[in-house]
Amino acid sequence: MATETLHHDAHADDHEHHDAGATKVFGFWVYLMSDLVIFGSLFATYAVLMRGTAGGPTGADIFELPLILFGTFALLVSSFTFGMGVLAMNANRVGQVKMWLAITFVLGLMFLGMEIYEFQHLIHEGYGPDRSAFLSAFFTLVGTHGLHVMFGMIWILVMLVQLSTKGLNDMTRPRILCLSLFWHFLDIVWICVFSFVYLMGVL
Repeated sequence: MATETLHHDAHADDHEHHDAGATKVFGFWVYLMSDLVIFGSLFATYAVLMRGTAGGPTGADIFELPLILFGTFALLVSSFTFGMGVLAMNANRVGQVKMWLAITFVLGLMFLGMEIYEFQHLIHEGYGPDRSAFLSAFFTLVGTHGLHVMFGMIWILVMLVQLSTKGLNDMTRPRILCLSLFWHFLDIVWICVFSFVYLMGVL
């Protein structure tokens, strides 16, 4: 009787942890939807202001597509490496999860380095956000995405520390899944930025 009671309690505890993890992931989906509204507003603002150059440079004058393509490639590959990390998590291979997260971090760092270099170069040339409405909207949209990537990289570092100290458990698994959703979301947003801002800007 006591054994049956312990088994029932353990099963109930596992079910409770599973429900808590599912609730966290669902709550994070709600957050992503609110973030989508923010980016949608920034895209709409950019669409309105993209022709407001005030006699200054247009996108075709300042965008360096080879540099942007390098950063885009790094970010898209990082989405693949994160997916491999989730597969490793499902297989309970904590060492591989840490390895794939570390590779994702390096690729994210390469992308962020590209973005910082682009901003510094434009500001040095006198094309800062105060130069025109177009550049103001550009810096705001691309900079907001860059900040999200930076927060994601900080989150990856936190997860690497937690995986080293706690391993894969009912606390770290939902967090990795939420981080995965966040990272893939940033990739999708960047594809929109690359297509709408950079490709259309040089045409």
